[in-house]
Amino acid sequence: MKKEPKQATENQLLDLLKEVLPQATHDPKLAGKIYQAIERQLQAKARAKAFDKFCAKVALPDLEPKSVTEVKTQLAASFGDGDVTVKPDRKEKTLAVEVALPDGSQFSSQIKVNPNAAAEASDEQEITLKFVPFPVCLPGDPGLVWLLAKRENLTAEEAAIALTKAEEDFWASKTGQKLIRDRVERSFPEFIARVPAGLLSEAGLKRHYKEPEPIKALRTLPGS
Repeated sequence: MKKEPKQATENQLLDLLKEVLPQATHDPKLAGKIYQAIERQLQAKARAKAFDKFCAKVALPDLEPKSVTEVKTQLAASFGDGDVTVKPDRKEKTLAVEVALPDGSQFSSQIKVNPNAAAEASDEQEITLKFVPFPVCLPGDPGLVWLLAKRENLTAEEAAIALTKAEEDFWASKTGQKLIRDRVERSFPEFIARVPAGLLSEAGLKRHYKEPEPIKALRTLPGS
């Protein structure tokens, strides 16, 4: 029996809580607080796991400024609402990395220099980082399609759940909240145009085009 991805399982748990909590307590504020606390905890665990995975697999061939900057840029893309700090240690040949999030949580680790890291990462991506087309549309406008991509091991349903969760996380982040305060419409098109690529990548998704394009209606040939 195929094991469900952890992301899909957690989303199913949150959906179940939305149904059960109002039945377990008649206090909507208490139910909301419990749900939010569990959601934050799941998000924190997911981010901690993503951080550890990043540090274990990131390519760091040396401690030259270019390589260090690339690592910091990748971290910033994955944790767009956090403060990223990197500190190279040339004696130990390691790079200390730390991410501090607005909610007070912090992640820290050390990345060891590996001269063969870039080649190894490239070989691994050829095997694991395969994406397949994942076109999506909104219920109110099925003619307007966003050409996204998903990892081939995700079903369309799992990818849709992950995309919805990624949108919720984006608007709840510091960047998303600032956009809302700046009166940017909280909509799917704005989300797709502004979401960091790293956030989509964590969910197993990829953005092919920032701007949506309508489906082109082809004319049928006479006699077709």
